[in-house]
Amino acid sequence: MSRLGVRCFTVSLDGYGAGPDQSRSDPLGRGGMALHEWMFATRTARKMFGREGGETGIDDDFTAQGFENVGAWILGRNMFGPIRGAWPDESWRGWWGETPPYHTPVFVLTHHPRKPLEMEGGTTFHFVTDGIESALRQARSAANGRDIRLGGGIQAIRQYLSAGHIDDLHLVISPVLLGSGEPLLAGIDLPRLGYRCVRHVPSARATHVVLARQ
Repeated sequence: MSRLGVRCFTVSLDGYGAGPDQSRSDPLGRGGMALHEWMFATRTARKMFGREGGETGIDDDFTAQGFENVGAWILGRNMFGPIRGAWPDESWRGWWGETPPYHTPVFVLTHHPRKPLEMEGGTTFHFVTDGIESALRQARSAANGRDIRLGGGIQAIRQYLSAGHIDDLHLVISPVLLGSGEPLLAGIDLPRLGYRCVRHVPSARATHVVLARQ
């Protein structure tokens, strides 16, 4: 059966996965872009955005591994775009241009229906209005035995964590303090849910931590 995992999800030293005051011009909130400097420098990330060069090593290895054997993605609506409420039209097509980096079916959690959106490079966004369980069932079917990557945002991860559906989490702790924003794990009792730290690897730019449900 497909495993549901969180990969390469970055949090600050004080536990925030996004800064305050998120907006269309500042999708990760105030200071949030600094969380991901460890990834922006890697060869894998640069290649994703059509750029040459980049660093190899621990950070690049984890970034590349995050895309291995992925047959489907699940995203919260905030990860798809900044629009709230009913879709006013279908002009918003995501943050990534016409060729998103997913290259698989992507299931977007939302309360408001929208027709599937087929993009270049093999990505099709499907908008799921009947909850996290439905999105997971549809993603498992689409993944055809491969893994499902839960890309975020914070609330989507918290919901799947609390429901006990996430098999493993690769979290990246960035040496950044945000002070406020969206906390990832506040109020969630991970040991009670069966999660244990099974790997931790420091790099020059961050610390990689892998949690797995036992």
